[in-house]
Amino acid sequence: MTTITIDESALEGMESLLGDQFADTLTFCCSEFQRLSNEALTCIDVDNESAARHAHSLKSNAAQFGAMSLSELAREIEQDLNEGQVSKAKANSQNLQAQVEGSQEKLQAWLAAR
Repeated sequence: MTTITIDESALEGMESLLGDQFADTLTFCCSEFQRLSNEALTCIDVDNESAARHAHSLKSNAAQFGAMSLSELAREIEQDLNEGQVSKAKANSQNLQAQVEGSQEKLQAWLAAR
């Protein structure tokens, strides 16, 4: 089972910062989670440097919008790739899609409840 952790204080901070643009930005960010994770997964074993960059971007974007468990997993994958531990990165990436989907669901549910 995949545990999804969302930091609502990070969401509230971004909502305060972005105002009326928050909902659109959050929706865009959720689509970026999917794009960046797909790019990272596609690049592992083909171009590990690019895979690490995509994981880095995913880590940062997820953290900004409170998707903490997704950010942590992306950080682990990035670190594994930077350390040349490709098999460990591949093992960690097995849970990436579930983290992306679960984070998207929780973030959208949080937004809908506002």
